[in-house]
Amino acid sequence: MARRGKKLIVAAAALLLGLSGAAAEDAKVNTIQDVFRHLRTCWKPPPPARARPLDITVVVSFNRSGNILGHPRITYESAEASDDDRLQYRVAVMEALQRCTPMPFTDAMAGAAAGRPFAIQFRNRKSSPDKTSPPTQERRA
Repeated sequence: MARRGKKLIVAAAALLLGLSGAAAEDAKVNTIQDVFRHLRTCWKPPPPARARPLDITVVVSFNRSGNILGHPRITYESAEASDDDRLQYRVAVMEALQRCTPMPFTDAMAGAAAGRPFAIQFRNRKSSPDKTSPPTQERRA
């Protein structure tokens, strides 16, 4: 019975993952705001047990058909993050890009977006530093 239960859980997880991907694909991307909105639907940060929350920015370009053009490049990561935290978030960013591509561009947006770089910020820190604490140093990747 335990084996059957595990199979049902795996099947349910696969179904849920398939539905979330299908929902993201259904909405056509027609504006720059839609690009960011679409990518947010695919973002799944690492759980706090695996990595401390941090902010990360990736620059990525797409071709007319919505596939990634070239290699995405990490341009910013929170300075206070450890190397392990950075690795976990880099993997999460690349997984989000894989889940969201090809980007479902409308014909007009495909022409406008093709080859242009998008700097996408994935923010996961709950609060920003208060005004009384010393500013944190940004760390460029």
